[in-house]
Amino acid sequence: MSTKEKNMLGRTLIYIVLTVIGIAFLSPVFIVLINSFKGKFFISEEPFSLPDKDTFAGLENYVSGLEKTGFFSAFGWSLFITVFSVLAIVLFTSMTAWYIVRVKNKFTKALYYVFVFSMIVPFQMVMFTMTKTAGELGLDTPWGIVLIYLGFGAGLAVFMFCGFLKSVPLEIEEAAMIDGCNPVQTFFMVVFPVLKPTAITVAILNAMWIWNDYLLPYLLIGSEYKTIPVAVQYLRGGYGSVDMGALMAMLVLSIIPIIIFYLFCQKYIIKGIVAGAVKG
Repeated sequence: MSTKEKNMLGRTLIYIVLTVIGIAFLSPVFIVLINSFKGKFFISEEPFSLPDKDTFAGLENYVSGLEKTGFFSAFGWSLFITVFSVLAIVLFTSMTAWYIVRVKNKFTKALYYVFVFSMIVPFQMVMFTMTKTAGELGLDTPWGIVLIYLGFGAGLAVFMFCGFLKSVPLEIEEAAMIDGCNPVQTFFMVVFPVLKPTAITVAILNAMWIWNDYLLPYLLIGSEYKTIPVAVQYLRGGYGSVDMGALMAMLVLSIIPIIIFYLFCQKYIIKGIVAGAVKG
């Protein structure tokens, strides 16, 4: 077998493996989608079959789910919390990383390792003390939870920004200061535009996490300001009963915005991760 044939065979095998992996990842989404159009009594009996004339329920599940969950209100709170949390994470962690990289002393070195260490601390270890502390400080609101998300998302974001900033030449900042820029102007007019690939990557990763997060909103703001994951759980009735039709329909509606966001921005993820790994 020639080298060309071996290369072609290798690429074919890679495509087959990647196709199988892709189908494995997409199949749960497809199953949820087809079941959202079935009558709720047929979902458990025929979960993998396509809707037919006997099982097809039209938009009944969607209408029922919207009425039972208060979906539009939950969508608004999820959007508010996600947008402002991501903005806070990107803005404040990029500034922190710039300070850590450019001001080299024992304090910034220790600060960097504190952020890195926070990445390995499981949420379950601190959730009860965090919930109690947040309640005493009045952070159990949609505005307060933004600060909590900033704290939990800062570790990875600072780590990625620091990795990228180490590859940014110091000379461009010195040139900006010679031209009369103060540190704030230097950061927003020179440094932050250069951080765009990593900033978009950080925004995507955190948006997907915050949008889909159930435990933290449930513990902090509960049913008063229901986010989408919390609202969907209210379709569970007493004694374990679940309206499967409405549940599937609401799951479809909840994942559509984040899928659209990801598809528009996914090309920046690898670019930002690779850019942040230039120097360690």
